[in-house]
Amino acid sequence: MDLKVGQKATCSNTLTFDNVKTYAETTGDYNPLHFDENFAAKTKFEDLVVKGGLASEILNALVAMDMPGSGTVFMSQDLKFIAPMFIGDTTSASAEVVEVHATKPVTKLKMAITRQMEETVVEGEAWCYTFTPEE
Repeated sequence: MDLKVGQKATCSNTLTFDNVKTYAETTGDYNPLHFDENFAAKTKFEDLVVKGGLASEILNALVAMDMPGSGTVFMSQDLKFIAPMFIGDTTSASAEVVEVHATKPVTKLKMAITRQMEETVVEGEAWCYTFTPEE
């Protein structure tokens, strides 16, 4: 894909309790903020929240599947978790190209995740490298 500064891509997702559970089974992180409704109700969040790592995976999917696309991995990420993402929230991930390396398949992206009502929950930037198969 020929990328240009200003180019954008988005994708949407709704994370469920089953997604959070499967992610916890993989990582071993069973923080009660994600699983114990009584615990979460007594915090400022007042409800179960999605794990930050799982939330940021939406950005991984956007980068690997849409833009820059197939074969792309993160070289670095600088993400800020601004607000909670709750189980059942419908989210929209967005990426915008802010820099394209002149001689390498390297791209800098401005990234964000918003949830319904357009509230930003995650924002930041990332450097990506796009691998292509050798022929």
